[in-house]
Amino acid sequence: MPHPLGNVLICSCEGTMPLDADAVRRGCGGAQVTTAKQLCRAELERFRALAGEALPLTVGCVQEAALFSDATESERASPTRFVNLRETAGWSVDAAEAGPKMAALIAAAAEPVPDVPVLAVESGGVILIYGRDEAAVEAGNLLKDHLDVTVLIESPATIFPPRITEFPVAKGKVRTVSGHFGAFVVVVDDFAQPVPSSREALSFGPSRDGAQSHCDLILDLSGRPPLVAAADLRDGYLRAEPGNPAAMLQAVLKARDLVGEFEKPRYIAFDGSLCAHSRSQIVGCTRCLDLCPAGAIAPAGDHVTIDANVCAGCGQCAAVCPTGAASYAMPPADALMRRLRAMLVAYREAGGERAVVLIHDEPHGAPLIDALARFGDGLPAQMLPLAVNEVTQVGLESIAGAIAFGASGVRFLLRARPRHDIAGLMRTIALADPILVGLGFGAGRVATIETDDPDSLNEALRAIPSMPSAPRPASFLPIGGKRNVLRVALRELQRAAPDPVDVIALPDQAPFGVVEIDAAGCTLCLSCVSACPTGALRDDPERPTLSFVEEACVQCGLCKATCPEHVITLIPRLDFGAMTASARILKEEEPFCCIRCGKPFGMKSTIERVTAKLQSTHWMYKESPRRLDVIKMCDDCRVAFVLEENFDPHGTQRRPARTTDDYLRDRDNRGLSDDGKS
Repeated sequence: MPHPLGNVLICSCEGTMPLDADAVRRGCGGAQVTTAKQLCRAELERFRALAGEALPLTVGCVQEAALFSDATESERASPTRFVNLRETAGWSVDAAEAGPKMAALIAAAAEPVPDVPVLAVESGGVILIYGRDEAAVEAGNLLKDHLDVTVLIESPATIFPPRITEFPVAKGKVRTVSGHFGAFVVVVDDFAQPVPSSREALSFGPSRDGAQSHCDLILDLSGRPPLVAAADLRDGYLRAEPGNPAAMLQAVLKARDLVGEFEKPRYIAFDGSLCAHSRSQIVGCTRCLDLCPAGAIAPAGDHVTIDANVCAGCGQCAAVCPTGAASYAMPPADALMRRLRAMLVAYREAGGERAVVLIHDEPHGAPLIDALARFGDGLPAQMLPLAVNEVTQVGLESIAGAIAFGASGVRFLLRARPRHDIAGLMRTIALADPILVGLGFGAGRVATIETDDPDSLNEALRAIPSMPSAPRPASFLPIGGKRNVLRVALRELQRAAPDPVDVIALPDQAPFGVVEIDAAGCTLCLSCVSACPTGALRDDPERPTLSFVEEACVQCGLCKATCPEHVITLIPRLDFGAMTASARILKEEEPFCCIRCGKPFGMKSTIERVTAKLQSTHWMYKESPRRLDVIKMCDDCRVAFVLEENFDPHGTQRRPARTTDDYLRDRDNRGLSDDGKS
């Protein structure tokens, strides 16, 4: 499908890279492609001329984006997009073959980016500096003119008394830190105020535990383990080693600017009605709770709650959420998939083959790619870089979609030492592997590259084996929620596969699978139906039936945990036929019809078993067999029958309770005296 790119301007950057305008034109659906040699200087008027037209404009340069924006005299009705073709494609030993890649990058840049909802955060500049020596006091001196400073010194520490008290310096040890940027709550033990008469060293008065401090910012110079989870990702929490003056100064400068009102992206869109966490205080799915590195997710009844102020945007909760209750918003899964589609379709149309998608973030991945282009061999011609906010936000739907669209592989570029746990991403890769192997794509299609060194990155990229793409690449347009996009991507992946089998076994925690029951032990109590959050288990209001829709099952385990007979087994698997199949009956019994009105109201086997047991064992039914008819009637007829027959629910023939007099009378009748002798 052609992309509405309008005008495309690509520049050889003073002849430092070759341009294949024909390949770009083919990949971009016949867009008007103009080439230049020095667009930002000698040929700037050519940009101004095209910018004056009403058509959308894409410029293959990001270095001079500010210059181009300033050169536009009036606001354009159509957007101007800037895409980096130099470091990602043109500056490479494979530059002569990079035409299809340039087309792919331009097409991907044309995909609209949805607006991200934001959260307003306010900081009044109240900062707690926590340290163990004079470095904390020195940081306070640097910040006292900009922030409301309090210094907390961990004992033992020798601090020189200040000549003039310009900010509080107290003693204590931080026990816990909760809250978020703009609203931290710090609990301090061994807290004590300084003695004003301190002479050679600052001395402190009586101490107490459990003191609280409320602050907007925390500067941790203690050299201890971080006070919060995922410290590098927590807004408002700054940390530096006290023995590293450069790191301390950098933290101080950053803290100085954290005053005022800020907008924080609301990374996760959450719909509690879709959450499969628990039902009736029975816990089912805990995938997001197990993976959140920042501790932003907590149980809240039948669902979980996500604190947007604490959330650091790693996206692992959205990547593993089986129902789509948690979905990433920067961008949403369907928007990311459309970028993948635009990139890979354009690459294929331009004549490219065996593309490998390199997923990276901007803070880490972009500088590595730039360094590789400037000082090394650059990216291989078939390597298509795709920048995302966090690599760990990518879910199974994007991997399946990339391979279905024609990528021969996917690589995730990670730090050598990640800033947070990447278990969610590894779980996603472990889930993708058996699916790709089962469909005949083979192993090794998806992997990580964990490095901070451009040379190591170059070696890893050049060592990727060349694998054939899908024999029947797809071009579907992903639309809708995460679960729907995932289902469509997997179905299209099967259609594009070399060996499209119907059923693939999956590892535990997979979001697809089947529920099996031991029919002999199932009593059709239907507690599993009421617990199922997705409607995968269903009943029939007309007949005692338990049915199952595999396409809706997310393997949350609530049915298994709820079943009183413990007859449910979960089997993770991917059944492509089940995606369009109707409900399958797991157990069905003959209904029992009311003996008065004939309406079915229960299971025949259960009614017969209960009546047989009561008739032979319970005194009320043994002495009055007609009372058994009550059990054989529906609710309405039962009430009417009891009123007509004037049945006492306690029964007039019920044996009276025995009293002390009854026992004494029995004793006398047996000829026993008061002392127990005959």
